[in-house]
Amino acid sequence: MNYDQLIPVIRKLALQAGDKIMEIYGEDDFDVKTKSDDSPVTAADEAADALISEGLRAAFPEMMLVTEEQSATHTTTGDTFLIVDPLDGTKEFVHRRGDFTVNIALVEKGVPTRGIVYAPAKGRMFFTQADGQSVEETGAFDKDVIGDVTPMSVADSDNAALMVVASKSHRDQATDDYINKYAVKDMKSAGSSLKFCLVATGEADIYPRLGRTMEWDTAAGHAVLSGAGGKVVRFDDQTPLTYGKDTYANPFFIAYAPSVDLKPA
Repeated sequence: MNYDQLIPVIRKLALQAGDKIMEIYGEDDFDVKTKSDDSPVTAADEAADALISEGLRAAFPEMMLVTEEQSATHTTTGDTFLIVDPLDGTKEFVHRRGDFTVNIALVEKGVPTRGIVYAPAKGRMFFTQADGQSVEETGAFDKDVIGDVTPMSVADSDNAALMVVASKSHRDQATDDYINKYAVKDMKSAGSSLKFCLVATGEADIYPRLGRTMEWDTAAGHAVLSGAGGKVVRFDDQTPLTYGKDTYANPFFIAYAPSVDLKPA
């Protein structure tokens, strides 16, 4: 994969999808359907999926593409592919909370190596550059010209006063029990893949997820965090979280700055 070619394409597609999502977000009302797994889907999910899929297939016709909205049609899984969640945080979108993101990532040999996370309602965009360094872009978000960027780096964590970020919509007792193993200074709640990005920028130290996620939910955020020096490991044995699994389902995991003294499950 030519990373210099990839990054401008996924950045532009994320911005275009964000425009479409915000157009629907601004409507007085929009239909919400329920998928077979009881998760919600809206016209914004479907429109963003169609836009991104068309763009990626045109730019990289030989590359396998996995998207959330087309996952039922995916019959094979390799270890190298593009993976998309066109609207991560649909519940946040439906309730108009703003914590939703566009996610596009490249997985190579089971590892997310490049990706973009764009939060259109919050005006924040995080992506890996061609060299693998993660940055946050600020400014007007011109679709054809990358603006000012700030390199991202995880925190040098103080294990006596950690900042924890957890899910806004999927918090449970098991998560709280695990968090209580740490000396916590404060907690943040965030929706969608923004949690990975808060660890990547150093705004949080650790994000434990003891709940159901799929590979498209996490790949872009995982890539961004890795490019900022962070890690994502399985919750059970703390081995690296890998991609290309048969059902695209993730085990529980922990995303964190390496200076955090991880506690056992």
